[in-house]
Amino acid sequence: MNEDMLLRDISIFWCLLHVAVIFTMLYRPKYERKKALFLIFLGIGVLIVANWAGLWMLGHNRMGKLFLLTCTFPSLIYFWLLSADKNGKFLLTFCLADTSCLWIMVVTNLLDTFFGGERYEVMLVSRLILMPALEYGVYRYFRGYYLKLQNEVEKGWGIFAGMTMLYYVLLAVVADFPTNISEWPEDVPACILILLLMFFTYATMFTSLYGQFLLYQKKQSERSLSEQKRRLEQQLESQQQIRRIRHDMKGYAITLSGILAAGKVEEASAYLQKVASVVEPVFTQFCSNMYLNAVFAHYVHKFEELGVTLKLNIQVGEEELPDMELCQILSNGLENAWEASQKLPLAKREASVQMRYSREYLIIRIRNRCAEGLHVEKGTIPATEKTETGHGFGLITIREAAERLSGNMFCYTDAGQFVLDVMVKTA
Repeated sequence: MNEDMLLRDISIFWCLLHVAVIFTMLYRPKYERKKALFLIFLGIGVLIVANWAGLWMLGHNRMGKLFLLTCTFPSLIYFWLLSADKNGKFLLTFCLADTSCLWIMVVTNLLDTFFGGERYEVMLVSRLILMPALEYGVYRYFRGYYLKLQNEVEKGWGIFAGMTMLYYVLLAVVADFPTNISEWPEDVPACILILLLMFFTYATMFTSLYGQFLLYQKKQSERSLSEQKRRLEQQLESQQQIRRIRHDMKGYAITLSGILAAGKVEEASAYLQKVASVVEPVFTQFCSNMYLNAVFAHYVHKFEELGVTLKLNIQVGEEELPDMELCQILSNGLENAWEASQKLPLAKREASVQMRYSREYLIIRIRNRCAEGLHVEKGTIPATEKTETGHGFGLITIREAAERLSGNMFCYTDAGQFVLDVMVKTA
């Protein structure tokens, strides 16, 4: 292999590496992040070595025709196994990364043909510059809202995925079949038109995605206001109950005095027990924080109506806490647990909450028995089964609240239970 061919091959595998990087930035892994990164670059490393060996033995033209079989399809299957999504979201993400890089590869190939004399120096230098530039653009301007859209939007991905798949096949055919485009100068104008059309099509697609992102932000704002309203209503309800009990205490005292004046001690004791049963749910202190206590009081009562004792292990004191975010996390987590419990037979209903400190972090774990057959991998968010407008935001709201506190959220199933783990920084 001469020096020119070596430059060309280095540039090809430089592009393959960056395809993996861009895909990694955009997809949602099935495994935790470190394991997913290791598996991705292990797989892409194997593909690079195998395809380099193929170039060495078969030559560039022949490998160009086999590229779909030796690289695209194996990587498609491999990344599909690593992805949390097995639908249009995955296909769009995969094809988006591939076609964006392939677009740069075709453009740089044409630049080298016309300005580099096919010595591959222009190709190598331009790819060394453009691939990191593409990565920076994806990370800086696209990645954030694209990942949020994947979490928010469930429908409509198949159309965009089909568009990107067709563009990938079209570019692959035009650029390398039956031979490289540099050997067919009469087809270069058509290739340039396809490249321009793809650029404007993707610009239109990204504009549409951005519009959906703005809609997502609007819904997010509405959810935040809704959560604040619900928290205030819970506080108001608790305060009204306290006022009502205080108002009734005078009547309780008069009645009790009358019973005691009549010398009926046993009846007085029974009456006190009835009063205590009315007063206790309102004045029970589950934790020292009045806002969190209002949330716990509300849901303890709701679970009792289902015949479920909500087990609480709350290890927080009177320290200052981020009330708004923690109330959002607990309210949404307990609401999900309550709804799941409704669907189970009485004997199988159970739920618990644990709050404790681990160094500078507050750890919240909510567990509840879930339906048989439900399986949720750690790091993924299960789709809601509800079709009504306004549903399906609970876990997303929890994650966003945790992220505002420099924390994170994970949910998964374990031994027939749904587990919600939230870690937030309070210091």
